[in-house]
Amino acid sequence: MTISETRYGSLRRCVVLLGAAGAVLIAPLAGGRALPFLLLIVIVAGSLAMIGYGMYCHRPAHRLPWYLLAASVPLFAAGTAIRALGLRPSWHPVDDLCTLAASLCLGLAAVGWLQPHRLRNARDLWLDSTLIGLSALLASWTFLISPILRHSTGFVDTALAASYPLIHALLATVLAHSLATVVRSETSLRLLQAALIAVLIGGLIESLTAAGTIAVDPEVALVPQQWAYLLAGLAAVQPTMGGLRDAEDVGPHRSRQRAGMIAVALVAASLVSVVGAELGVVDRVVICALLTLLLVGVLVRSERAIARSMRSERRAQYQADHDLLTGLFNRAALLRAPHRYRDQWAGKPLCLLFIDLDGFKMVNDSYGHAVGDELIANAASRIRRTTASADLTARYGGDEFVVLAPRTRTEAAVLAEHILGAFIRPFELSCGEIPITASIGVACVTTRPTETTIYDLIRTADAAMYHAKEYRLGLSFHDELRKPSTRRRVSASPRIQRVAQ
Repeated sequence: MTISETRYGSLRRCVVLLGAAGAVLIAPLAGGRALPFLLLIVIVAGSLAMIGYGMYCHRPAHRLPWYLLAASVPLFAAGTAIRALGLRPSWHPVDDLCTLAASLCLGLAAVGWLQPHRLRNARDLWLDSTLIGLSALLASWTFLISPILRHSTGFVDTALAASYPLIHALLATVLAHSLATVVRSETSLRLLQAALIAVLIGGLIESLTAAGTIAVDPEVALVPQQWAYLLAGLAAVQPTMGGLRDAEDVGPHRSRQRAGMIAVALVAASLVSVVGAELGVVDRVVICALLTLLLVGVLVRSERAIARSMRSERRAQYQADHDLLTGLFNRAALLRAPHRYRDQWAGKPLCLLFIDLDGFKMVNDSYGHAVGDELIANAASRIRRTTASADLTARYGGDEFVVLAPRTRTEAAVLAEHILGAFIRPFELSCGEIPITASIGVACVTTRPTETTIYDLIRTADAAMYHAKEYRLGLSFHDELRKPSTRRRVSASPRIQRVAQ
């Protein structure tokens, strides 16, 4: 399909929408019941046709919400037709049951459409949605349900009339949940959200009429419902209707948006005590219970938000101080060590072991960086198991490691020998067994360590390490660089030599 054809199709849909919208708005003004009733039939038939067309062409992965929408259309039409044709006295309460069932089907369909399919922190998200729902229920009780209970006569009529605000509170919760969490902006989703807003407006008009607050003609009150099913039908023919619920993960910024909605809901709830100054005992009990649940929910949300913030702070601090590949401290943490451990290391000698892997470049070039990273991670694990908890083990960079330990020169030599012994056994990697040895340079200081001292230790231990690597000593102290040892270490295995060739 070309761009011009796509634009023509969009223009044609806009013309159809404007024409239908104009007919919906003009019909109540024409007078009589015939034209609005005929228009209702056209909208119902058109909505069912568009839903069937969309499901046939776009084949959505989640069909149940669309089936529920299709079921709500004839139910809504049946309830409206009974009232429009003057059959309510003989068919009551069938008309209310049909309309109530249509609203319930639409609410369940909205739950299936508007909730994200893949969620992070789903408990926090649903807690926020529950708080929004409680606020909507509180407003519904104060302004709709309580007046309906006072003005209605008969148990069945009262129960049916009070059920509408409850379902509409559910719809308001689902809508708020969607607007505050779903990141997508597909046309079909926005049309469904607009349809839900129209349903809520129509339900509000009907509930206020049932409560005796306002008086609206039935034909006028029917306009938002007709708009809702017209928008839902248009959403069904959009190509994006097949991808609803395939949402991305909800990010932290959406949590802030939900918090803003909750704040607005709580401000509105605080006005209940003023608005309901003359409420009865039952009203006050219900309102107090809902306000208590809101308060408890907000406290729970605050505690979870604080805990989540602390976890994020700890995770950020860990990532700032640790190497992600090996889990060891990184270079920045190593340089901050004198300040961090000044109390534990006060008055103690300090030795720095600079460790470098022999033959790592050959392995990395021959087997690839993935195997090289695997080797570094395994080498770091062996070094960490050899050192004590009081020692600071860090990855300095590449295949270089540093152990900063509050030990004497003799103790540092013993530790270095243990580390060299940990490299005797070959490494079992994904490419097979790879024998790797290490060279260690050691530098010690007896004065109080500072950041400058750490730089000096790293420089001198690095020089000692290169001396040990050049003469294949395995271990060398910086103060013995002019006293080359006669000790020699076994060279790299024939396998590594073949790899190098």
